[in-house]
Amino acid sequence: MAERTVFQSITRKHVISLGPQATVRDAACVMTRANCGSVLIMDTPDILLGILTERDLMTRVLAKGLDPERTTTREIMTPNPICIGPETRVSDAVVLMLDRGFRHLPLVSGQKVLGVFSVRDALPRELGTALHQAEFNEQLNDVLG
Repeated sequence: MAERTVFQSITRKHVISLGPQATVRDAACVMTRANCGSVLIMDTPDILLGILTERDLMTRVLAKGLDPERTTTREIMTPNPICIGPETRVSDAVVLMLDRGFRHLPLVSGQKVLGVFSVRDALPRELGTALHQAEFNEQLNDVLG
């Protein structure tokens, strides 16, 4: 059985986004309403500027005591996020996420943003494959120095 692609596995086929001048409070409300852990920060016409996640809200706003009503998404987003194509295998995406320490990857085809792949979109079978690959990569790095 062929492994799914990230586009096949994403649960949300529409893009959750805000502009760079939206407040952090706006971002938290949008994520809460959509029941998702990230929002893409987009400029018109559909230019991806960055991504803002639940972890960003916690570490870059709450932990620093910033005012969510006065702090803009542009100030705390991760700019120029790593993106993947819709044909990327789920296990490859999970390995990338494990290696880089994040849980959300924007899906982009050409200049069009298609959605966000979350680690939650991976099946346990694919997570297992990705974990084995990540362990192998780590062992290989240890051997190669």
